[in-house]
Amino acid sequence: MSSTPSRSVAIIGAGVIGLSWAHLARDHGWSVTITDPAPQLEEWVTSEFGSDDALVSWTADLAEAVTGVDLVQENGPERLEIKQTIFAEVLAHAPADAVLATSSSSIASSLIAEGLEDGTRLLVGHPFNPPALMPLVEVVPGTDTAPATVERAIALYRELDRVPVVVRKEMPGHVANRLQTALSREAQYLVEDGVVGVADLDAILQNSLGLRWSTIGLFEGNVLGGGVGGARHLFEGVGAETGRIALGAPSTDPDVRERLVTDIEAEYGVGEEAYDRLVEKRRVRTEAVLEALADVEADS
Repeated sequence: MSSTPSRSVAIIGAGVIGLSWAHLARDHGWSVTITDPAPQLEEWVTSEFGSDDALVSWTADLAEAVTGVDLVQENGPERLEIKQTIFAEVLAHAPADAVLATSSSSIASSLIAEGLEDGTRLLVGHPFNPPALMPLVEVVPGTDTAPATVERAIALYRELDRVPVVVRKEMPGHVANRLQTALSREAQYLVEDGVVGVADLDAILQNSLGLRWSTIGLFEGNVLGGGVGGARHLFEGVGAETGRIALGAPSTDPDVRERLVTDIEAEYGVGEEAYDRLVEKRRVRTEAVLEALADVEADS
């Protein structure tokens, strides 16, 4: 990993996403200041980083937190008025060249910028959860975002060894969550309709699409699916047939949804112990995949 001790970041919001961003930056040698109005802020931060980490500090004072930083990464509640209030204060105190990013998965930066003095420095920097583990950051500029802000955001995220991808058009959910939603809807439908069970559906994904997409992209896979004729042959052949498949929709019946949730809980558990176990399983397996891919890239 790269190390840039001169960099500094203000993390606004000490929830799961914010603390994960903080771990990522701290592990890359950045100075991290975490701010949150919650009275438990000190407890949350010290439980994650201890009380004497030279790179990590915390303050309830938002203005103090953003003073002198290279990047502001906001992770507050998904409520437009709250984000507008936060960024109005951030704009008043953050350096003129700081990138002002929101992790929002549903609120466009153009909406947040309405009524603010300067929207040129604001954009969405949406991580795929958790940001300390998953490389993707969707960089979504608003209508007023300056090109220089986008370029600087990309450079900063790359210093954190993330994979920033510029999304060209503001849409609810950006790109990754829209794809996840589409797949999740069909998966829920198939389980609810009795086609497959919860664990078996997950096994299907892990041993087919999940494995494939961890190594090559969807459209790249289309090339291989068409053989030497490539994507054109695929789209004109089997793709034309599979394209006619009518997809289902999950039920809106609360009783049906309750049965689905009960099945998921029966398979994977619920509560703190189950959560911690699954978090660790995800971390170990994801890191193993990323390390294997890095080794392949290094050898190629």
